Amino acid sequence: MAKAYLFLAVFFLYACGDQQEEKTQEQEVPAASKHSTAFNASIQAALQSYYNLTEAFVKWDSAAVPAAATELETKLDSIRLDELTGDRSQATNFLSAAKADLQKIESSNDLAAKRESFNVFTNQLYQFLNVVQYDREKIYLQQCPMAFNDTGAGVWLSAVDSIRNPYLGLHHPRYGKGMLECGENKEVVNFTGLK
Repeated sequence: MAKAYLFLAVFFLYACGDQQEEKTQEQEVPAASKHSTAFNASIQAALQSYYNLTEAFVKWDSAAVPAAATELETKLDSIRLDELTGDRSQATNFLSAAKADLQKIESSNDLAAKRESFNVFTNQLYQFLNVVQYDREKIYLQQCPMAFNDTGAGVWLSAVDSIRNPYLGLHHPRYGKGMLECGENKEVVNFTGLK
């Protein structure tokens, strides 16, 4: 009999915990988007390509970086800007500037120069996301204070708040992977309605 009561108590605690977890998950759903599903899908595809490019830099993969930049340029060309109204010209300007920096990443033979273009590109993409008020997820603007010759700061975007530094990465000639987590969250693109 005591075992039956213990089983029921554990069952109710477990069930209550599940309900609390469901409530928490429900609260983390973004509000309705001001953009169409097609627009949001095109931004999400571009962001995924951006994260692939970032990871190629983290791995110091000089072959993957230009390929990822080319893929990202294709995704940026697919962004559905036709539904934007008042912010369309500003968004288009940021996107055009960003594509020019991507082309520098694709064409340069020097990984350090590619990283400098990546830094400028990231700033343009960050401005674009703010102008269009992308509202499907939080995007963290992260910064490494020593990205360029241990003195110049570099930024990148991340879907998570943990740091994975594309400037110092896994194979830095001086630090190895020791500075992979060097950096901090500077700002957040957050039009989701979530805290």
